Amino acid sequence: MAAETLRHNCGVMGIWNDDNAAELVFHGLYSLQHRGQESAGIVSADDGRFYRHFGMGTLTQVFSGPDTLKKLKGRSAVGHNRYSTTGSSSQYNIQPLVAELRDGPVAIAHNGNLVNTQKIRRQLQEDGAIFHSTTDSEIIVHLMARSKHNMVRDKLLEAIQKVEGAYSITVLSDHALYAARDPYGWRPLCIGRKGDAWGVASETCAFDLLGYEYIQDVNPGELVVLNGSGMKVIRFAEPKRTFHCIFEHVYFSRPDSRVAGEYIDKYRRRMGKNLSEEHPVEDADIVISVPDSSNTAALGYASRSGTRFEMGLIRNHYVGRTFIQPTQTMREMGVRLKFNPVGGVLKDRKVVVVEDSIVRGTTLKKLATLLRKAGAKELHVRVSSPPIRFPCYYGMDFPSKSELIANGKSEEEIRQHIGVDSLGYLSVEGLLASVPQSEGVGYCTACFTGEYPIPLRDDEESGSKLRYKNANGDETS
Repeated sequence: MAAETLRHNCGVMGIWNDDNAAELVFHGLYSLQHRGQESAGIVSADDGRFYRHFGMGTLTQVFSGPDTLKKLKGRSAVGHNRYSTTGSSSQYNIQPLVAELRDGPVAIAHNGNLVNTQKIRRQLQEDGAIFHSTTDSEIIVHLMARSKHNMVRDKLLEAIQKVEGAYSITVLSDHALYAARDPYGWRPLCIGRKGDAWGVASETCAFDLLGYEYIQDVNPGELVVLNGSGMKVIRFAEPKRTFHCIFEHVYFSRPDSRVAGEYIDKYRRRMGKNLSEEHPVEDADIVISVPDSSNTAALGYASRSGTRFEMGLIRNHYVGRTFIQPTQTMREMGVRLKFNPVGGVLKDRKVVVVEDSIVRGTTLKKLATLLRKAGAKELHVRVSSPPIRFPCYYGMDFPSKSELIANGKSEEEIRQHIGVDSLGYLSVEGLLASVPQSEGVGYCTACFTGEYPIPLRDDEESGSKLRYKNANGDETS
């Protein structure tokens, strides 16, 4: 997956009651840059007034001016990273969204997908609502604006109980910072603290950078209120079996982030170990990863198999996911620009290549050619997740079924297509055995199994894939 384009997710970050709120949000978003590289924005609050800076591009591109952060005054701020897509790329969709409600301004940053978007949006428009973006996040703002409650907290509670799907939301008002997570817990969201200051982030790695202590996750079905009185937790939905996105563990989250008290790194190593047991390669010389997202799974595979781990591919970190390939020559060079094989490591070796997932298979096919030209004698690809056969409706814009190589081909046909000597995927059972298990905790594996936890509404469905605007502002089709 490391070199294949997969559109997904966003990163949200919030700080309450810190003199350097906007700067801390900036650095927190920098830790979450892997969750979104198309656009970025930060909103700060200072004595009833909001300040906003946003733009298209990575965080450092958007906040390149020396005085940009200084203009974001106040002791509280919220920010958002959006992932690069080919969908609706517009400044109107950049978050955090800001709205002036009856009782004051609010800013909202959202990670996830709502699945009853069309119905609510149509009702709101029939009632006279005018939408300025194509994000489903704006639906929550409109629902809050129509609430008869006086407090932002109650407006938000009323709004989120009307929507369905995946959401991890951070909302800033002049009086508090709010964090809400859907009852199924699809997307991660956590709370941090430093003295009297509070933080909200998509992943704990943001707190490590800021020097904040990771306090706890926002549990599914909870709204956390952070203000001058400290932290208050409000449960708005009864506990139910969760459906955490399994791909957060496989690929999306950073390995140094923590979930359920353990580092993601630990889960990925287990995936690699289980993969080694399910699909061993006899007499292999070395194990290599496709950097960087499969590094820890490859280490787990090497550890369990007793095969030496080597750095067989070097990644160019200056070629980002938003890299533009304007000519045919540049397109053909895309993989070589991003990865370079280490010939001295690969020559005449029987190589196990560990990858975290395969979407279309085009990148892995090119990588296989590169590795063989570098002298690899045999190539045995091992994938630390099951075959991706179905699209996702809860926050990742997987390609349509026809574009997913595993949907239309058998594993043997995939092996032949990418040009390797053998291919093995981790089973669904092996994957689930690699992640935390406890009563009431479950995982969404719909992209592997086609079993969707929330039934799709007829008015949201068109053909084999939904068509609606997700939290990233993109039309999924």
